[in-house]
Amino acid sequence: MSARGQAFGIDIGGSGVKGALVDLETGDLVRDRIKFATPHPSTPSAVAETVAKLVAQAEWDGPVGITMPSVVVNGIVRTAANIDKTWVDTDAAKLFSLALGGRDVVVLNDADAAGMAEDRFGAARDISGLVMLLTFGTGIGSALLYHGTLVPNTEFGHIEVKGKEAEHRAASSVKERKNLSYKQWAAEVTKVLVTLENLVWPDIFVAGGGISRDAEHWIPLLGNRTPVVAAHLRNTAGIVGAAMAVTAGVAP
Repeated sequence: MSARGQAFGIDIGGSGVKGALVDLETGDLVRDRIKFATPHPSTPSAVAETVAKLVAQAEWDGPVGITMPSVVVNGIVRTAANIDKTWVDTDAAKLFSLALGGRDVVVLNDADAAGMAEDRFGAARDISGLVMLLTFGTGIGSALLYHGTLVPNTEFGHIEVKGKEAEHRAASSVKERKNLSYKQWAAEVTKVLVTLENLVWPDIFVAGGGISRDAEHWIPLLGNRTPVVAAHLRNTAGIVGAAMAVTAGVAP
């Protein structure tokens, strides 16, 4: 069923496909999220089938917002880092719409969705200006918003920092692989943040990803000038941002 002031968001990741109905006034999930394992191989047809199953279980018949771990331009997937390579150049908006019986679908980058959610409902909700969200995980995802308006498909995790790609220097996976202490890893994160703040001068950095749960262990160790805060919405940010995109007219 559909409901006014609510929208359905789905967050597609390398390990899970998660979705829920979202209250667009508060950013809260109206019901418990539904999660299915991401199919392997994660081909377009297999993922579309999983999305259809999730929406059917939720008994939702309205438009749907969907995130992808990819650059998405006009509904078309342009990169595929953590999903099957056959996604590249797939018209994801059309694919999901057909899988869902022809309803309206908005598809956007997962970090962009998380950034929208944190900007409106989370860690940056009281910040007026330029907000940059960085998700530290296997790689580094990014989102950039100016007074609440998204600049889609930024890929700051791939910027070169002192001769090395940012995410190869400071993703949380690097900390784990090299067994770095928080102090050692924070030094690498600082190099990335200084490079970014010298380029775009954000008013705040929002740090997301699983390691944001341990923010008290590493954010105080950072040496850049721009304030850094931990993301608030964490596992729900992608779902909330995807739902927001349904009514925000986001079509990167």
